[in-house]
Amino acid sequence: MKNVVNKPWGSFEIIDEGTKYTVKKITVHPGGILSLQSHEHRSEHWLIASGEAEVIIDDNTYRLKENDNIFIPQGSKHRLKNISPSNLIVIEMWFGEKLDENDIKRYQDIYERI
Repeated sequence: MKNVVNKPWGSFEIIDEGTKYTVKKITVHPGGILSLQSHEHRSEHWLIASGEAEVIIDDNTYRLKENDNIFIPQGSKHRLKNISPSNLIVIEMWFGEKLDENDIKRYQDIYERI
């Protein structure tokens, strides 16, 4: 049975884990926005499986659609937003020496989790 973790913007589930990587499926509801955040111990790769996303990495904004992908360097401030009328599905891969949900520094959050 899959372990789905609900969040105010949608949910995620871990697909696979290894020593230096974690693969997750992220579902972002229409209008959902993840916090502007950074990670000290990992980089991330995002692949858009379904929907359209607005991605902010440091001072750059990208618009991604199905089958697009993007790399988030370790330490970069980044944010993911669903700009489509249906759920945004993202396959996310973490890579690093220390992989932990608590490796998150929030700068802005519409759900007041700072």
